[in-house]
Amino acid sequence: MAAATLLAGCGGDEAQPKQRLKPLVIKEQTSSVTQGTGGYVVTWAGVISNPNRWHFGESVAATVVGRDAAGKEVVRMEQPLDAVPPAGTLKFTGQAMASAKPVDVKVAYKPAQWREAARIPSAFVPFPINAPNTEKLGNGSYLVTGAVGNPYEKAATSLVVTALLRDKDGRLVGGASTYVDDVHAGAPRRFVLTVDSLNGAGPVARTDITARTWGSSGRPYEELAMSGAVPPSTDKPKTPPFARDRGSQAMPVDRRP
Repeated sequence: MAAATLLAGCGGDEAQPKQRLKPLVIKEQTSSVTQGTGGYVVTWAGVISNPNRWHFGESVAATVVGRDAAGKEVVRMEQPLDAVPPAGTLKFTGQAMASAKPVDVKVAYKPAQWREAARIPSAFVPFPINAPNTEKLGNGSYLVTGAVGNPYEKAATSLVVTALLRDKDGRLVGGASTYVDDVHAGAPRRFVLTVDSLNGAGPVARTDITARTWGSSGRPYEELAMSGAVPPSTDKPKTPPFARDRGSQAMPVDRRP
């Protein structure tokens, strides 16, 4: 979907008249409908970016409305979204049950409230994803596994892990999210999630996995950043070196005229 912008709305604009904040940008979104037990399962996924380098986008919400072939509203849900970090993105997913099959699903967004970050953008180090794996199951769903690490000195009490699936053309076709609690530096926590419904019949070619702090406020992320990032490891390698260092090979002589 072509990128769109959320309506800008925040009281902070008046407090900082010299600084004009840009609205959040909807980079991508997709939805799908499948038959479930006792109704229809409506699933959606999206990517929102924050063009403001020094501010968190907080208290954002998505409103999902599905209508049947006659135009009757059969499902409506408001989903609070997690805070969007300065100059960062928010990848999110959601799910709701509909009493009848929706043929048209629309996602609208509540404007963000802006709050100036207490740290520079580079202090917000992303959470590393280790050993990611995506496996197609016999029922057509996808099992996504891996482990999420914590790059900060302070333990992360609650993280949201989101996996977005893409086809060979890079198009977003679906996704799912799960929660991981009490993640300490140097001790990655394993996650398992299942993506049951996709928008499209083509095979999944790529999975984007990210982790973020949970909640509509950016303060949990700020508290981690203020604790400081864990310094890189200085331990000596425990594996033997290559018999021949592949990085020391001489470049071939350029014999072009």
